[in-house]
Amino acid sequence: MAKIKGRIVVDKERCKGCGVCVASCPCNVLALSVYVNGKGYPFAEMAAPDACTGCASCGIICPDSCITVYRQKFE
Repeated sequence: MAKIKGRIVVDKERCKGCGVCVASCPCNVLALSVYVNGKGYPFAEMAAPDACTGCASCGIICPDSCITVYRQKFE
C-alpha cells in the first residue's frame, strides 16, 4: 500500500494568525510562528512537517483561504 505524505504552503502575508488551523490539525503539524508578517501577525507554519498526512483539515477550516495542501504518494 502506498503512503501519502502531505505538505502545506501558507500565504504568510494573508495569514492573520487566528490559530484555527493549528487547533484543527489532528497530527499537531502546525504552530504559529515566532516571526510576524508585514501586518504584524504571527503566521501559521509547519512545526512538524514529517507528521503531515495531507488531510487538508487546515486548508478547509482557514477563514482566509491562506493554506494550500499538497499530497505526494510514496510506494
